[in-house]
Amino acid sequence: MKAARSMKILAVAAAVIALVCFCMYYYSHDPDTTFSFKCTFKMLTGYDCPGCGSQRAFHAFLHGEFARAWEYNPLVFFAVPAAVYYLVVEAGRYRWPRLHAASVNPFVLIAFFIAILAFWIGRNL
Repeated sequence: MKAARSMKILAVAAAVIALVCFCMYYYSHDPDTTFSFKCTFKMLTGYDCPGCGSQRAFHAFLHGEFARAWEYNPLVFFAVPAAVYYLVVEAGRYRWPRLHAASVNPFVLIAFFIAILAFWIGRNL
């Protein structure tokens, strides 16, 4: 029981450290002026993928430039809270089994997929 609790604490600490490192990196490195990873899909096709602009959006968001972040990629404002929600739900799958079951319901996941697909198509029209 003690080992399981310490493993949970270690996992949470690792997640917090990773999040802090991620935020520090994107706060201090502007993807417009420094090296940043390029989208393979955009390089091959010339079209934006759903994630295109998210590095610049994170940078702008961390600097409080919310309108500019929205211009780069509005999906970030929905994807990040959804990702955090799903991390919490997955971590608490045994504590909140009904919430977990409702969150991973195939209809909910298909709705997310359709929304991302619609965004992808809409941003390239």
